[in-house]
Amino acid sequence: MENLKNKTIGSFVAEDFRTAAVFSKYKIDFCCKGNRTVTEVCEKQNIDADTLLENVYEVLKSGSSESIDFNSWPLDLLADYIEKTHHRYVEEKTNVLLPFLDKLCKVHGAHHPELFRINELFTGCAGELSQHMKKEELVLFPFIKRMVKTKESDGILSQPSFGTVLNPIAMMMDEHDNEGERFREIAALTDHYTPPADACTTYKVTFAMLKEFEEDLHKHIHLENNILFPKALILEKEFVEVE
Repeated sequence: MENLKNKTIGSFVAEDFRTAAVFSKYKIDFCCKGNRTVTEVCEKQNIDADTLLENVYEVLKSGSSESIDFNSWPLDLLADYIEKTHHRYVEEKTNVLLPFLDKLCKVHGAHHPELFRINELFTGCAGELSQHMKKEELVLFPFIKRMVKTKESDGILSQPSFGTVLNPIAMMMDEHDNEGERFREIAALTDHYTPPADACTTYKVTFAMLKEFEEDLHKHIHLENNILFPKALILEKEFVEVE
């Protein structure tokens, strides 16, 4: 178990996504800050590492797993999955959540002024994520797919305009951090998505959707930060000749 304390949170989740539920229970960020070891996280958050790892082990030893093994997927397939599943989810849900939040501000803002800040934060998130996903779809993901095809054909990888894949990846990870911070504030302002006593149906639905949105975003960022991006960096290093 001592060796596991030096393992990163992100690597646990990359190997078995069911462990994400354990880390979420302890309020441990497994996506944006998944590169921290168990020891680092436990020391910073005053968590008993042995207890945490026992909980993780309980999940890992349970035989039945409906978790998809994304870690074994080809990178081009994983990039397609992220785009078709998580990018589309963001687009669809933001179109619903934005008008809902505007309505809550108009109807309940006088008694719940925190709604204005929540609306501001989510509106910023929607705009930034839209730009972020376009950069992935038009620049980063096509290059990752090109690397996969080039390796399969034993070809020579031409150098992209951005120099190395590390550059767009570093930018994407920085933007992931920004959205992680934004949603931490939304979670705090909503008392972790708990509607107030006077909440109407729209209020309750909006908070439930925000919670679901954050959970999807965590998985979305995890797939990129902990699986797709590290493997893309490794793949790029396999190309000795770069034009």
